[in-house]
Amino acid sequence: MLRVLSPYSGPRRAITVFFASTAIRRSSVLQRAALLALLGLAAPLCLAAPSASEGDGAALRGMLLGILSYVRWPREPQTLELCVLGASEYAEDLLRRGSLLQASGRRVEVRRAQVDDPGLGERCNVLYLGRLDAAQRQRAFAGIAGHPVLSLSEDDPDCSVGSVFCLELGVAPPSFAVNLDSVARSGVRVHPSVLSLGRRRGEP
Repeated sequence: MLRVLSPYSGPRRAITVFFASTAIRRSSVLQRAALLALLGLAAPLCLAAPSASEGDGAALRGMLLGILSYVRWPREPQTLELCVLGASEYAEDLLRRGSLLQASGRRVEVRRAQVDDPGLGERCNVLYLGRLDAAQRQRAFAGIAGHPVLSLSEDDPDCSVGSVFCLELGVAPPSFAVNLDSVARSGVRVHPSVLSLGRRRGEP
């Protein structure tokens, strides 16, 4: 089992990786280090620590852009539409910015959406769920059923409600969990390397 913890754990950013076996070749370690860097789970040391809100916003942006770089849609959109549902402590930074830019040059447009929007599945390539009750979550997932949409949640610690990725922000250090059942139903392809780095649903 591999659990990845990402970077904001104090004045200096750090990352800790626990491997089930110590017999790991150097090439494998280097490959994982490169993947972690792309996922935003590893970052260079900095002289000044960010504030809590700045740190959470930067952690979310890095993790989000990293995850998106390893996701493929059946028909790749020129621009990704990321829709935020519900109140969110961490996605407000994304909404203020309005857009992000992937390393590939593709833009990620960020906007707020409503749970009962009938066009949720058509308009959104990525669904970010903030604080929603159980009924709202069910309606949101019903709205994207049958559409290739990547779902991420910030308020599902057990990662059992339906999101593909469950982000654990506001803790030191942040991390994410993966629901493999939701990956299979999502209609998008996620690179296995990313899946291996997340905590699986049900793992401590």
